Amino acid sequence: MHELPRQELKDVAPAFVEMAHQIVWASAATVDTKGRPRSRILHPIWQWDGESLVGWIATGPTPLKRAHLNANPYISLNYWAPSQDTCVAECKVTWAFDDETRTMVWDLFLNAPKPVGYDPKIIPQWTSPTCEAFAALRLEPWRLRVFPGSILYGQGGQVLDWRA
Repeated sequence: MHELPRQELKDVAPAFVEMAHQIVWASAATVDTKGRPRSRILHPIWQWDGESLVGWIATGPTPLKRAHLNANPYISLNYWAPSQDTCVAECKVTWAFDDETRTMVWDLFLNAPKPVGYDPKIIPQWTSPTCEAFAALRLEPWRLRVFPGSILYGQGGQVLDWRA
């Protein structure tokens, strides 16, 4: 299999964010404390400032999630659309429990345009950004891949791939 030429983050991140925010929901895979894969569907939001890309996930800090991410602080996110558009982010994950960051993430989701934006209060346990049931995960990608489905249909497009 031939490898794609190395691409710069500035050339991949905007296309990744555009596709991810259109698809919205991602299959997320982590590894549990025994080295077994664990997957779920999550709703990340991404911030691209022209130089760095950071993702955020609003979540409940359950003991199971905390144990898994403390043992293996990485996540793979795979977005897929019926058009066969796919994009992947493989990331280092850190918990954000401080009130300032949790409030920023809460407001980020609250104020983002739909479909990526939503009111976090739709989750009954999340009464405010500083409640015990709410936490944020910070995603720092080390690999991004963007694969437009148009390629599969002979309609052109370009696979984009970046690695830190």
